Amino acid sequence: MQKFYTGIVNKRKLIIVLFMVAFIISLFCSKLVSVNYDITDYLPENTKSTVSIDVMQAEFDGGIPNARVMIKNVTIPEALKYKEKLKNIEGVTEVSWLDDTVDITVPLSTFDNDTLETYYKDNTALFTLTIEEEKQIDAVAQIRDIIGENNAVTGSAVSTADATTNTVSEILKITVIAVAFVLFVLILTTNSWIEPVVILAGLGVAIILNNGSNLIFGEISFVTNAAGSVLQLAVSLDYSVFLLHRFEECRKDYSDPKEAMVDALCKSTSSILSSGLTTVIGFIALVLMQFRIGADLGIALAKGVAISLITVFVFMPALILCTYKWLDKTKHKALLPSFNGLGKVVQKIAIPMVCIFAILIVPSYLGSNANSYHYGASEILGENTRYGKDTAAIEDVFGKSDTYVLLVPKGDTAVQTELSDELKTLPQITSIISYVDMAGAEIPSAYLDADTLSLLEGENYSRMVLTVDVPAEGADTFALVENVRSTADKYYPDNNYLAGDGISTYDLKETITADMVLVNLVAICAIFMTLLLTLKSLTIPLMLVLSIETAIWLNLSVPYFSDSPIYYLAYLIISSVQLGATVDYAILMTDRYKENRQTLSKKEAVIQTVSNVFVSIMTSGSALTVVGFLLGIISSNQLLAQLGIFIGRGALLSLAIVLFVLPGLLYLLDRFVMNEKRTKGK
Repeated sequence: MQKFYTGIVNKRKLIIVLFMVAFIISLFCSKLVSVNYDITDYLPENTKSTVSIDVMQAEFDGGIPNARVMIKNVTIPEALKYKEKLKNIEGVTEVSWLDDTVDITVPLSTFDNDTLETYYKDNTALFTLTIEEEKQIDAVAQIRDIIGENNAVTGSAVSTADATTNTVSEILKITVIAVAFVLFVLILTTNSWIEPVVILAGLGVAIILNNGSNLIFGEISFVTNAAGSVLQLAVSLDYSVFLLHRFEECRKDYSDPKEAMVDALCKSTSSILSSGLTTVIGFIALVLMQFRIGADLGIALAKGVAISLITVFVFMPALILCTYKWLDKTKHKALLPSFNGLGKVVQKIAIPMVCIFAILIVPSYLGSNANSYHYGASEILGENTRYGKDTAAIEDVFGKSDTYVLLVPKGDTAVQTELSDELKTLPQITSIISYVDMAGAEIPSAYLDADTLSLLEGENYSRMVLTVDVPAEGADTFALVENVRSTADKYYPDNNYLAGDGISTYDLKETITADMVLVNLVAICAIFMTLLLTLKSLTIPLMLVLSIETAIWLNLSVPYFSDSPIYYLAYLIISSVQLGATVDYAILMTDRYKENRQTLSKKEAVIQTVSNVFVSIMTSGSALTVVGFLLGIISSNQLLAQLGIFIGRGALLSLAIVLFVLPGLLYLLDRFVMNEKRTKGK
């Protein structure tokens, strides 16, 4: 390694030029990466709902209804005029209303009341729209212009459009505040006014290189786009800080800064690599999720940490050697006091804290596994957003509802009629639009107008549009999905296709719940084995993994004890992210304790270790905490907001356990932790 690092030091100017060229190219490439805001697109390709959508898109021009528009105080003729205006919006491929189900030229009193109130109630009309995925933002904006402020529009197309529009500005705001906070923390914890700028410059290069390299994927998920950069900033911060501090220590032994840098790199490689490797493994575990948004986030974050490590070992030495004279000239006195006093406090309460920790393990584990969940995107925008208010307004009048589309083989209208009749016996289905319901089994298709027929009859399949009075997810919804699928299977075994928001959410639930055990188990085992091999100890990996896992259980048990439902995707992601991102703190604490135990007693080693690591741990931990809470507070996307709260709270809990519990565990398990020969009297 010494020869490699000597080459880096000697070629420092060339390295800086190469990294700057890569930076500029990556900055340009990052603008070309598209962002996907539809979480159902990340379902496995063989999932029933995904296959159904593929077949439907191949068979029909119109897609699955994905928006509902409510217009108040309108007569039937006025509603029909609005329907025409909505149909003329570019990107709107289909608009369904009462006239597609019944003959509206006859008196309303002759209609079935349930069917009528599905579309028209209290002089209020409710339209069902299908909007093309690529044109959702512009189409939703035009819909709102047509219907005005007093009416409402909701649906998955609307939530996706709003999430796309809102998240871009929110990410910028989060990034600016996060960078400002990290700069403030670095100013407090470093001894040079220029040092924070150097560290942030290195991190900025790594983040842009990672963002630009995402172009190889073509597109990334909104979760990766929103959380990727700020998480990379938070988890990679301490690598550069550690190298700089090592360099300052080594300069005391070498008159030549280049020799000092080579020595600093050799001494810090093991610690930085082991820290980075555990973080990478935690993120890589997400790749095992069948739900591909996990792989999307996991690969991007793991790649980001790997690029940060390369930047620290290659770019940062060159940058530091080019700026060390400025670092020397701008040195200042320490702005933070000594934390020896904190070490003494921790030592005194160490044993009681271990007892409290032991008591909390079981209830936190049980609580973390007993939460209630949201699986899909139906609740993804908060109640205080335009989307949330519109959704509530529509549900106040028409209740919760969704639209499913069922494809069955074309031709046998008698069987289709039997299927339609049986589906109508399900109380949650309020109306069905299909060829046999519009024309009847005995009436030739020629009697239907071409536009209507093209929506109901394809080359190989007939299309049945079901309006259901259940929300996009929940126990009633999932039961209905199973009932509709089993009913369709009765008439068309293995040859029917059901799609819709509720269907995708059902499949999403089935997919990601199956991911949970595997992802967590692999992450824990992989990090445990990494620690086992690098530390050559069985006790230490067990102790460290248990410490951070308990912090994760405590984090995830808070929603259970506060009776708050959580997004299962956030629940799944945070387990790997918190483990990978915060186990570094425990590794640093343990390494310093072992180092101090070479010359100090157990009690003195605890005090000294807390004093040694407090600033380093708090620098990285506070950045992760603030980044998480910023995401939680600023994001209008409730999935991202909850993930942010989990990250922020998880970092705090990990910090608390590492600083106040782990020292006690090290003290109690000292003879297992220390396998080196102790000096006499220790």
